[in-house]
Amino acid sequence: MERHITVPMTREEAKSLKAGDYVYLSGTIYTARDAAHKRMQETLDRGEQLPISVENNIIYYMGPCPAREGRPIGSAGPTTASRMDKYTPRLLDMGLTGMIGKGKRSPEVLSAIVRNGAVYFAAIGGAGALLAQRIKKSTVIAYEDLGTEAIRELEIENFPVIVVADADGNNLYETAIEQYRKE
Repeated sequence: MERHITVPMTREEAKSLKAGDYVYLSGTIYTARDAAHKRMQETLDRGEQLPISVENNIIYYMGPCPAREGRPIGSAGPTTASRMDKYTPRLLDMGLTGMIGKGKRSPEVLSAIVRNGAVYFAAIGGAGALLAQRIKKSTVIAYEDLGTEAIRELEIENFPVIVVADADGNNLYETAIEQYRKE
């Protein structure tokens, strides 16, 4: 199924998505990679507030290339999501409704997705230049010293993703393999 969703995304919207759905996201999302996730974990461990609210928000695992003149961002392809797995269940428990990355997730993350009625999207790896065309504005809002790994707020329009893991526990990486074996 093809869906268009305005983000931030509610739990009800996240729960309505099914593994295999093609989704076009428009609105505001945030970026964070390894170093930003580590810093967010340390912030929470100290009992401090995060620099962004994760409630009903989506984090895109991406560190952009420098922007060309006249563009808000450079190539903006996804990074491997499993590197954030040790931090993700806590963020999901705090209200994060979605993540965008590439590759498989750990059983702990998949369980947290189901427990929290969230969703994991995949963006097409290797298509960073094309994905960047869907980003209308990019603003560093935290951890500027981390360079490309700083947290950015992105305004996106019709950003293409595929639901990989849904709130019902379906995992496209597993079901697609089974479907392939049957054919």
